[in-house]
Amino acid sequence: MTQPGHRPPRRLRYLGLAALGVAVVVALIAAAAPRFASLAQDVRFFRIGTGSTSGSYFPIGGIIASAISNPPGSRECDKGGSCGVPGLLAVAQSTQGPIENIALIAKGTLDSGLAQADLAYWAYHGTGFYADKGAVKNLRAIANLYPEMVHVVVRATSDIQGIRDLKLKRVSLGEQASGTLVNARAVLEAYGMTELDVLPMYLQPGPAADLLAKDGLDAFFVNAGLPSAAIAALARATPIRLLSIAGGEREAILKKYPFFAPRIIPGSTYEGVAGVETLAMGVQYLVSDNVDEKLVYGITAALWHPTTQKLWENVGPLAGSIRLDAALDGLALPLHPGAALYYFEKNMVPGDAKRGDTKPADAKPAETPPKQP
Repeated sequence: MTQPGHRPPRRLRYLGLAALGVAVVVALIAAAAPRFASLAQDVRFFRIGTGSTSGSYFPIGGIIASAISNPPGSRECDKGGSCGVPGLLAVAQSTQGPIENIALIAKGTLDSGLAQADLAYWAYHGTGFYADKGAVKNLRAIANLYPEMVHVVVRATSDIQGIRDLKLKRVSLGEQASGTLVNARAVLEAYGMTELDVLPMYLQPGPAADLLAKDGLDAFFVNAGLPSAAIAALARATPIRLLSIAGGEREAILKKYPFFAPRIIPGSTYEGVAGVETLAMGVQYLVSDNVDEKLVYGITAALWHPTTQKLWENVGPLAGSIRLDAALDGLALPLHPGAALYYFEKNMVPGDAKRGDTKPADAKPAETPPKQP
């Protein structure tokens, strides 16, 4: 017991103050609990699968989350506030990429996610890459977003001049379960190689760029919209080059995998890096068919609201590719009925599409992607 006039040790005084602080916080939480509980009941959480934090999927998912969110207490859209779905709080979740996004949507762990067109098609039909995994029939499309370019990066001083020169080199092919890895295998296959012909590593774009800068890696593959943040940062710090995917090898890829398209990465994209010919693949926004039709209608409307276009400007040059008039280009899946209704009202799909009866685009991907060794 403390004697009158005697101050307790400083440590005990701090503990007493800390205990008082905890008591105050607990009391405040208890008093506010009914209000928080009420707000929680009004909020609908919505998860968006993206990719690694150093790739292009993550910032895109973050902008989608911001555009479609409109939690209780938000300012009204016409007063400069959120123009998203009332009561919705969307969250962009970092993942290993499209293959994991599709798997998590199938399990119900994610509500929606980003994926490449070929992977989405194979997953829905249970063919190609998914022939041994089974069809993921609960996948539906909300929109096509933008083309993603295949980058193959080497140091400027490297003796690697082409894809064939990657043989026996230290090459990051992308994370396991990533779209980059699937496409890297397709490229190697066209040049008469498999990943067993290189010294493979399976890294995210950021770590791969860091390792290449430190001479711990000879090359790395990245699928990304232009510009890739990881490659842009690398180019500012370390002289690099991009390898070309062109000629007969590219034609063979296009013939076997029609979801690819020939593209050029312009020379102005990365500091000091010359432009090259390469391949591109559409990135699409997918959702589970279990998500409520009214909710998906609201999400689609918010995605293409004029205020969202201003948000897209935060991703730089990529923003110019994300347009309503390209929203249905090369869709690999049927539209979700909620999205179909929105596009019907915009005179972009026929009447039967209101029930989600839209079919994938005419382009059909190959049924036999490169096999894993």
